[in-house]
Amino acid sequence: MSADYEKPIGPWVRRAKEHGEGVIKKLTRDELVACVMHVDERIIAINKPGDIPCHPSKDGPWSSLSGAVREHFGDAAAHLIFRLDRETSGVVVYARDPRTARRLQMAAQNRKYDKAYFAILCGEMREVVAVDQPLGPDYDCPVAIKNKVVRAGQGQSARTRFEPLQCSGGFTFARVTTETGRKHQIRAHAQWLGHSLVGDKIYGPDARLFLEFIETGWTPKLAGRLLMARQALHCAEIDLRAAGVDYVFRAPPAADMLEFGRERGFDCSKWLA
Repeated sequence: MSADYEKPIGPWVRRAKEHGEGVIKKLTRDELVACVMHVDERIIAINKPGDIPCHPSKDGPWSSLSGAVREHFGDAAAHLIFRLDRETSGVVVYARDPRTARRLQMAAQNRKYDKAYFAILCGEMREVVAVDQPLGPDYDCPVAIKNKVVRAGQGQSARTRFEPLQCSGGFTFARVTTETGRKHQIRAHAQWLGHSLVGDKIYGPDARLFLEFIETGWTPKLAGRLLMARQALHCAEIDLRAAGVDYVFRAPPAADMLEFGRERGFDCSKWLA
């Protein structure tokens, strides 16, 4: 990576992490129970809502998925294996014992698992697109956590496959898979393609909308620009069989994505990962 690339060059005051300074969402016990997909002595699988972070926060156990899982199941050592961004919904897996945690953590490091997402993209993508473009920090952006496609030899390699399933009304419902696991990989590659995720406050029409959201919360103005209150990305499947753990977890598209599709003439509900 070149020295020029390492140095922030934008005119921005770099600020704002995505741990959320806005309104604090807290799960209730009933909401958590409704999200449980599977539980046994080794594994907990949750269909995560699209408005709560995975990692514990300073705002109490019920302000994060991991905190709520540990409070409800009494597993102080429950290990989060596959995390999702705050505004991404879908399958999240926890290991309940050290042996399973080690096996799945090694599988995650070595990519010995399969994972698929559903996404709603801006614009109509008519054919499968495979993106092989490195990602690195976007120093031109006021949001410190944002990545972007960078020149070869800079950043980290990243490969994403977008498979359109339905197009209608200027939008695409797609199945997305990744060969690498970089931060915000799907979102950054979608933006690079010119098909940003609907509702993406950072990788959508203007990253400053994320800063506005932090200051004001969700407003009619933001709704007019972003169309959905969160990014339209959903982890639809995690297959752990390659890791020697005989589980495949699938979650149908989230309710807000189904509603968005219905309003624009396509039916997300008929697709499974």
